[in-house]
Amino acid sequence: MPGGALHSPIWAPYALYGEVDYVYGFVAWNKGVGFTAAQTSLNVAETVMYVFYLYILFSRGKGTGWFGRLWSRSSSIQGQGVAFAVLVAHAAAVMTLSKTVLYWLNEYFSNFENIGHNSACNIFWLWVLPNGAWLALPIWMIYVFGTEIVGALNEAGSS
Repeated sequence: MPGGALHSPIWAPYALYGEVDYVYGFVAWNKGVGFTAAQTSLNVAETVMYVFYLYILFSRGKGTGWFGRLWSRSSSIQGQGVAFAVLVAHAAAVMTLSKTVLYWLNEYFSNFENIGHNSACNIFWLWVLPNGAWLALPIWMIYVFGTEIVGALNEAGSS
């Protein structure tokens, strides 16, 4: 938050976002709204899950050029714990998507209490577009990880 010890320079862009979306600004802070803190708790859990996935991938993923294989459907990455890491990453992506949908629904059902003060242009450019990424990316991740999980289960079932 502006004026805080950690605000400048890293978090300075969030000063604008706190004005666009009151749930991240002084309005919610002064009202004692707990949604932001609750959301942060889930953000921490998601981050731990994503870091776990990346750690397993970097430390145990086997095969030459495994990073390039992340984007290729023609081969797979193997190694101790990689399958479990994919499951964890899939769960994290479902969490990210669910939390974002919940947030959008919260705005809708609260009659846009936190963003309704903005112009339509500001809502689109400063709220919908940035928050839309938190819908699109997890949907893609759910598809990719889900395809890998189902493919592995089908392969295991046919042997």
